[in-house]
Amino acid sequence: MLKFLKNWTLPVAMLTGVFVYLFFANVSLMSPLKPVLRAIIDYLTPMLIFVMLFVTFCKISPRELHLRPWHIWLSIIQIIGCVVVYHLLLPFDRIVAQAGLVCVICPTATAAAVITGKLGGSASSLTTYTLLSNLLTTIIVPLIFPLVEPHAGSGFFTAFLLILAKIFPLLICPFLAACIMQYVFPKMNARITAVRDLAFYLWAVSLAIVTGETVKSLMHSNADPNVEIWIAVVALVVCCLQFFLGKTIGSHYNDRISAGQALGQKNTVLAIWMAYTFLAPLSSVGPGSYVLWQNIINSWQLWKKRKNELKQ
Repeated sequence: MLKFLKNWTLPVAMLTGVFVYLFFANVSLMSPLKPVLRAIIDYLTPMLIFVMLFVTFCKISPRELHLRPWHIWLSIIQIIGCVVVYHLLLPFDRIVAQAGLVCVICPTATAAAVITGKLGGSASSLTTYTLLSNLLTTIIVPLIFPLVEPHAGSGFFTAFLLILAKIFPLLICPFLAACIMQYVFPKMNARITAVRDLAFYLWAVSLAIVTGETVKSLMHSNADPNVEIWIAVVALVVCCLQFFLGKTIGSHYNDRISAGQALGQKNTVLAIWMAYTFLAPLSSVGPGSYVLWQNIINSWQLWKKRKNELKQ
């Protein structure tokens, strides 16, 4: 049973989120509990994101972090690319444009190092970019989101501080806490890193929650179904393009696999949360569908690698 859950964590987590939402939404006896559940979810999701990053960074020594040329190129794509994608899609539809924006601006997934290692890439090189992309996200999201989706009753600076206050603790503080843990409490750090796949299972719980939030956005949306389809199509195009650009740039620096995963594999749990919290809620369908696209690509890459190994 555990092997089945581990092999099919993605669909199981997403289906769990769908079923749990439908259950609480349709059972009248649960109505008194909805405000309590809403408060729990609002608190639990960012906490899980923090813990996932913290556990991941606990396994990394700062001495292993080395900046490489392709890190700079991918950072430029993350900063400029999100703006370009948004403005290209804006004449078509504002929500579709926001969905494309968040799929680019989102940092690298914490699980990307695991896939990179299995594909034969450099996990340490990717982890360095993971930290860098999280830092960039902390800076550019508070600058861009207030311009994309102005908050009623608040100016740019107020919205900037509001978003920064929510983003900074989630992305930077886990790294600082992990550094303190490694140097001040090394035994405790060893116990944390000894728990296999802890971040993986925390990610599954987070994915179930944010999937439920995405379903809620779809169920309560008055948007044209065609818009939702276009959001999924845009997420597919953005996903393929980011994997392609990452691999192309990485090839010039003999790090094709790491760069491809760094740019293509996104922290979709964080992306869905950011979209649902700061942008039009329906835009969370973008990173929600990106989950499927990036995992289909990852599954194909792993299958192709296993096939090549069997031939040798």
